[in-house]
Amino acid sequence: MHICNICSNFVPENLTTMRKTIIFMLSVALVACTAKQPKLEDECLYSSSKTQFSFWSDIAEQMEVRLYDTSDVAEFETITLKKGEKDFWKATVRGNQAGKFYTVRSFQNGEWSPESPGIFAKAVSVNGQRAAIIDFKQTNPDGWAEDQRPAMPDPTDIVVYETHLRDFTMSPNSGVEHKGKFLALTEEAPLNYLKDFGISHIQLLPIFDYGSIDETALDQNRYNWGYDPVNYNVPDGGYSTDPYDPVCRIREAKQMIQALHKAGIRVIMDVVYNHTYDANGCALGRVVPKYFYRLNEDGTYANGSGCGNETASDHEMMRQFMVESVCYWAREYHIDGFRFDLMGIHDQETMNAIRAALDKIDPTIVTYGEGWAAMSPAYPYDSLAMKQWTYKMPRVGAFSDDIRNALIGSPFDHEPGFASGNAAGRNDVMRGLVACIDYTDPNGQLAPVLNWWSGEPMQHVSYITCHDNYCLRDRIEVSTKNQNEEDCIRMNKLAQTAVLVSQGMSFLYGGEELYRTKRGIDNSYQSPDSINIIPWENKRNYQDLYTYYREMIAIRRAHKGFRLGSAALVKEHVDFLPTTSDHLIAYRIKDLEGIDNAKTLIVLLNGGEDEVKADIPEGAYTILAFDGEAKSDGSLGDYAGSHIFVMPYSATILME
Repeated sequence: MHICNICSNFVPENLTTMRKTIIFMLSVALVACTAKQPKLEDECLYSSSKTQFSFWSDIAEQMEVRLYDTSDVAEFETITLKKGEKDFWKATVRGNQAGKFYTVRSFQNGEWSPESPGIFAKAVSVNGQRAAIIDFKQTNPDGWAEDQRPAMPDPTDIVVYETHLRDFTMSPNSGVEHKGKFLALTEEAPLNYLKDFGISHIQLLPIFDYGSIDETALDQNRYNWGYDPVNYNVPDGGYSTDPYDPVCRIREAKQMIQALHKAGIRVIMDVVYNHTYDANGCALGRVVPKYFYRLNEDGTYANGSGCGNETASDHEMMRQFMVESVCYWAREYHIDGFRFDLMGIHDQETMNAIRAALDKIDPTIVTYGEGWAAMSPAYPYDSLAMKQWTYKMPRVGAFSDDIRNALIGSPFDHEPGFASGNAAGRNDVMRGLVACIDYTDPNGQLAPVLNWWSGEPMQHVSYITCHDNYCLRDRIEVSTKNQNEEDCIRMNKLAQTAVLVSQGMSFLYGGEELYRTKRGIDNSYQSPDSINIIPWENKRNYQDLYTYYREMIAIRRAHKGFRLGSAALVKEHVDFLPTTSDHLIAYRIKDLEGIDNAKTLIVLLNGGEDEVKADIPEGAYTILAFDGEAKSDGSLGDYAGSHIFVMPYSATILME
């Protein structure tokens, strides 16, 4: 109608032309309004005929790239960048630039910033000081195009095994040639171990480029967990066989992922977007000073991470950076999941945006993180990705300190937990078994859950230990003081049983199955290998413990009843049976016809030092676990009756 009114003064033969012109102009305007935001990851786009540069800064007055022939020469060619749409500065360099290195700097407030490799460098020199121009086709191992993620029908099918590359492979008894390297996880011994153990995912402590290890001095054999990001989108050179070769670290990281996929194991990457190693010295702080960080009122860096700064996921370009970064790792490296360090520093909108973007790539890519911060972030609490708001972030999970603290005690004191004789945590263990959803026990055995936080079971990461704090052996020994080793191992098995029969995602810290110890050190982030390595000789010394873990994983994976997958099914099929002891939990998954090959599964957890009589529905059962033994094939025998005695510090699992 408006077009006709505009055209009413024109003669008929001009009407059609005018309409077409206006429609064309409206179309151009619509395209401009809906045009996609330029990508941060396109900082350096290589082809054999040209390399295109693109860097974002909303405050720069000038920007330039310095192009170096090698990683260490001082001479450079200056490439002037021109400002384009949405504050992206661009330039194109003709010819084949592969093998060269570059840095970027910006002019603002009357001075040039220090050089940096750019915020989205994807290949770098040793120690990440300069970005590298490479042909990414050269980084793909043979068969990379055919690499496939192993099948993963449901998130609650996941059993995660967390480890550090050095922990897992540095022992003289590991049977590994490339100790502490990406290539270690392409070798037969570690791959066979993981396959035999039965886990579905391996979670690796940070493998991106981090700052605490000098890649030019790897012979010094220094150790660090790696939670100090420098270049987020490049594998760390310390794990490659040649940190000076930008292609090598990328190819070897891909070889590791490819080998794990062939072994049927998915790979989760530990990501640390919540802070940077050096706020002023890293790329995020140099290209656009302070934009990517939250600040206090006086202009100093906020410190919710406890590491000197916290990033601002709520800022548009930091959010875009995080979304693009995880998608880049998922596409380029075929990463299968992301564990977010101090996720509570990030805002909920960003975490939901990450989940939505990954869903477009592959909805089976898993996302979860720590639903807390080290200190108070400089952002409204109710908008942060804290554990209590997990239900507001569908299909994003959070570590359950509820079940952890209830089972083995809080890391902030030396008190025991339910599995080590303290019945005070009983109710919270029961909450954890149903994944901390909004659940009311029909039998009234579990007190009403007022502080539920998980919307669906897959959002509840059930665990008792990870790289942080004491490992399980040390925790039990510290909290129980005078217990003998036999009882400590029984407590170990009991606590891990609760994790593996809970309705949430199961998470294990690597080496617990081998009764590892860190000699009482509860923060081993830079302790030597002698403290952190997994003692492979313990597989022989503690074969019974290893076998119990493996059989419990097999029991979980064999029975859908332990991983129903939805809150509605948990509410329909789970209840708790009455008990006569505060040290006993009787957990039942019932009416499983059509879901499981069992009609009913009953789990009895005795956290006390005495055997306890447990009343159960009368029936004929197969014993899956009893008195510190577990057999997924049911070979422990059968049982018929209406009550059974549960041995001290142990689990009994029955299948009807």
